[in-house]
Amino acid sequence: MSDLQDQANRVTDERSFIQFLSSLAEDREVEIAQESECPSSPYGAGANGWENVTIGSFLDAAAAWAESSINGLPLYDPPANPWTRCAHILLMGKLYE
Repeated sequence: MSDLQDQANRVTDERSFIQFLSSLAEDREVEIAQESECPSSPYGAGANGWENVTIGSFLDAAAAWAESSINGLPLYDPPANPWTRCAHILLMGKLYE
């Protein structure tokens, strides 16, 4: 997870955003493979920390987090760069409940 978070923080333009999207998709594919071999509890996150495993739940979580963090949170200051902000929103689609 730390690698994805670091990568999201380094997004500054369209090219780095696309690279982040590819990494996020790869992270999900790795989790799918891991879960097929050894399923996690249905009551928690998957092997790579995915809380939202359908496109609907992923997008709902991303939108909910984006709305709740638009003015910042106690441990989050929205970045000035909109590409970085978009990467953060999508990353939180993976994690936010």
